Amino acid sequence: MAEEQINPNSLTLAQMARLLSRAGTNPVTTAMVEADVAAGAPTNPNGTINLVHYAAWLVKEMARGE
Repeated sequence: MAEEQINPNSLTLAQMARLLSRAGTNPVTTAMVEADVAAGAPTNPNGTINLVHYAAWLVKEMARGE
């Protein structure tokens, strides 16, 4: 089975959830990423997410204590 090719500058919400789940110790669901987007996480004009911009937003939110 071939690995899915991903562009870290343009990830779907499902791709972001899978990537974060594989990289971390806790599972991340698409619903969790959707909630972050609803809370203000940055997205590209087409609704995809840039991994670096999303990570920076998460760090900023953690620093704010949210």
